[in-house]
Amino acid sequence: MNNEATISHAIETLQNAGFYTGTLWSIHDVKHKFECTNEQAMEVLDYALTNEWVIEQIQYAIREIGNDMGLTEIVDEETGEAL
Repeated sequence: MNNEATISHAIETLQNAGFYTGTLWSIHDVKHKFECTNEQAMEVLDYALTNEWVIEQIQYAIREIGNDMGLTEIVDEETGEAL
């Protein structure tokens, strides 16, 4: 299996398991902006994509879009707060 086929298979596997794969980041996204090693590029991606602000913004967007679509939020039975 060539690299492109391997990636396609991996994406299909993730999609079948319920993961969103519409946007995938790679070391090439970093290496187009900086001269760096693959390891350094992966470190940049790790810090960028696990940044607390980024995660909060994604969670906010998920809630806003779900509400805009008229979806019913799940509420924690003990606290009464939306999850």
